[in-house]
Amino acid sequence: MIRWGISAGHHDAAISVVEENKLLFAGHAERYSGIKNDKNLNRALVQDAMAYGEPEELYWHESPFWKNTRRLYSGQKWQRNNVKKILRSYGLDYWAVKYTTHHKSHAAAGMFTSPYRNAMVIVIDAIGEWTTSSIWSGALAKFWSTRYPTSLGLFYSAITDRCELKANEDEYILMGMAAYGDPDRFYNDMKPLLQQNLYHGCRSFMQHIDDPHKTLYFDFAAAAQKIYEEEFRKILETSKKWNYAGNLVLQGGCALNCVANNIALEYYDNVWIMPNPGDAGASLGAVLAHTHQHVGFTPYLGHNIEGTYPIFPVLKELRENDIVGVANGRAEFGPRALGNRSLFADPRGTEIKDKVNKIKKRQEFRPFAPVIMEQYANKYFHMPVKEAPFMQYTVKCRNPEKYPAIIHVDGTSRVQTVNKKQHRGLYRLLEEFYYETGCPMLLNTSLNIKGKPIVNTAADGAAFERKYGVKVCTS
Repeated sequence: MIRWGISAGHHDAAISVVEENKLLFAGHAERYSGIKNDKNLNRALVQDAMAYGEPEELYWHESPFWKNTRRLYSGQKWQRNNVKKILRSYGLDYWAVKYTTHHKSHAAAGMFTSPYRNAMVIVIDAIGEWTTSSIWSGALAKFWSTRYPTSLGLFYSAITDRCELKANEDEYILMGMAAYGDPDRFYNDMKPLLQQNLYHGCRSFMQHIDDPHKTLYFDFAAAAQKIYEEEFRKILETSKKWNYAGNLVLQGGCALNCVANNIALEYYDNVWIMPNPGDAGASLGAVLAHTHQHVGFTPYLGHNIEGTYPIFPVLKELRENDIVGVANGRAEFGPRALGNRSLFADPRGTEIKDKVNKIKKRQEFRPFAPVIMEQYANKYFHMPVKEAPFMQYTVKCRNPEKYPAIIHVDGTSRVQTVNKKQHRGLYRLLEEFYYETGCPMLLNTSLNIKGKPIVNTAADGAAFERKYGVKVCTS
């Protein structure tokens, strides 16, 4: 039976296609529409999903009814449940739509893509219907939760907004800014905002400060990160009351905070963080919350650009120009490029970081991640885990002066490890680069421009090459 899970209506709409215990396809609406974080489905995404089978059942990622009760509580209007109308507009004319709850979708997506049969599941995000953080068993029994208006995710998004960044999109920028700031300067002023009307409180927070260069935003970011980590630790400690397996599944948009994720390794022997733990990933969880089936998981689930992985064309561009794009194979499901829609560069150059940031039109302080052959990772970084294939932890580099392009101001890197089984083509590329240079890693960032979605199709790759002057290899 073909089942589709759908997440849409708020931000980062997505479709996942599941057949029994096989995950066939998963894609982001934004990649097709060109609108970053697009909340709406679109026909091109539906068409790609249809190639893997017309759905016999449709699953929605949350409960419109319970979401409306929270809207009423917060002073918003009740909105008619128009899910079926939305689906019909894209040719999905089915009467049977099955609903779950938002946090249960997150929990299911993580648990049933994990390698565990027993685990604790923690979900932290801005908000679903009412729940803002929750703890579950591997069988999806909810043990504990917090409710709106108390929300770690809303708090972090509110500070993102206060720093003139885009909430629900730029939180990862705030995380990077935190390394430049003093976490204690505004800690006492900021901490009470966790219990307040967050957006109203944070928009007025420190408005009296006259700082035309916005340097104090780094201090805001540092305080927000410190508070987040403290509260995250409390949730981890609470989860240990029920822990019986030593395994943790971490989900929700806040699971993308790779600086804080290291704390989870202090409490659990094994940690699984699905590469797409946010709302797009909940499209998969919408199905799995009902079926409770473990599915084989890979992040390479989206639109396919056919052709052999372009190892030697990439090497040629790296030798001649230091920077090269790759658009090949199936697009990554999640916000991070993991080799198939990537911009690669030599991590050793002193000017590479500034050059790539300029191409991507990003702030100068923004760091980049390395991708490295798994067997060399601990030699070059203080790795807390053997493998980190999805860029989910920040770690200290052992010789940061040698690889300035992938080192943040605090000496850390968000490492991606790769082995032959995970991605043979990417591994071979790193292997050949190592033979040529003695360096077993490359700078790896997403093939996009700030504020725009990651390249999806071969035509997108060609357009990127024409507009930004960077060679994009498709085969």
